[in-house]
Amino acid sequence: MNAVVKHDPAAAPLFVGFRQTDNAVVVRPGTGVWKTVTALGKVQRRYLDPVSGQAGYFGTVEEGGESAIVTVRVKVEQRKITEAEWLIARKGDPGLNGPAAPGQPAGNFFEPDNLAANPPPEKVIAREARSSREAMLASTNSYFDGITSHDGSIIMAYPGCSRTENGATVTGRAGRGGGAPAASGGPPAVSDCTSNLATINIEMVAARRYPIVDEEAGVVLAIAVFIRKPGTTTRRNALSEWFVIDNNKIRSIYSAMFYPAPEAPVPNWPPYNGNWPLPAALASPASNR
Repeated sequence: MNAVVKHDPAAAPLFVGFRQTDNAVVVRPGTGVWKTVTALGKVQRRYLDPVSGQAGYFGTVEEGGESAIVTVRVKVEQRKITEAEWLIARKGDPGLNGPAAPGQPAGNFFEPDNLAANPPPEKVIAREARSSREAMLASTNSYFDGITSHDGSIIMAYPGCSRTENGATVTGRAGRGGGAPAASGGPPAVSDCTSNLATINIEMVAARRYPIVDEEAGVVLAIAVFIRKPGTTTRRNALSEWFVIDNNKIRSIYSAMFYPAPEAPVPNWPPYNGNWPLPAALASPASNR
């Protein structure tokens, strides 16, 4: 991260075949965020997984006078950085319905100040209180199973579990991800990360990966793609989600995500290396004869 801020790839121990993507687009060292990032931001969380040999950064970075919310995943092999994957959210980015219309606000959530006021916890869990690696992965995957089955009861989470998308807290309030109106016509019911899945416009959570399990911090990084229901024009979103696990249950979720154009290959990492989703011409029955 310091090398990126310095705009100097030579300042990091990059492998000769180092590969980096910025929002699923492969970039050459010295280009992309290597040029735009000028400082690390107010929120800086670092997570380590010695089993997978991967590390991550979640928080904010500065690009000149503007902030961005990012997840950065790096892979280390024999003390060389072989991979870097950036998922970046910026002010004014395309949202669920694509680029903003002239004079209209962008469709994506983006609240770095709220993220700074409500950051992920920063702690080391006592060894005897840690969840196992397998339990943390099961809890995390249960969230995506709950979305695809449209059944929040499947999710292994605490009541009141929070979800923050690109810095915006989307649980505990009305609207997208928020509580449904109370039966009495009063204020919306309090929602959590298991709420309102019966009608959510997600057909499947595809290309799921879990590259980082930090048992000391109680945090799992998941990377996936939300695929919309057939016949809808809403964009997919490619997402990174940091799950804070407490005693085998989800306590909170922090996400950095972007909404790629329909033709964009995401996530562009193995085993979906530039081929997800398949082009319609290749996926059609006629092409499979």
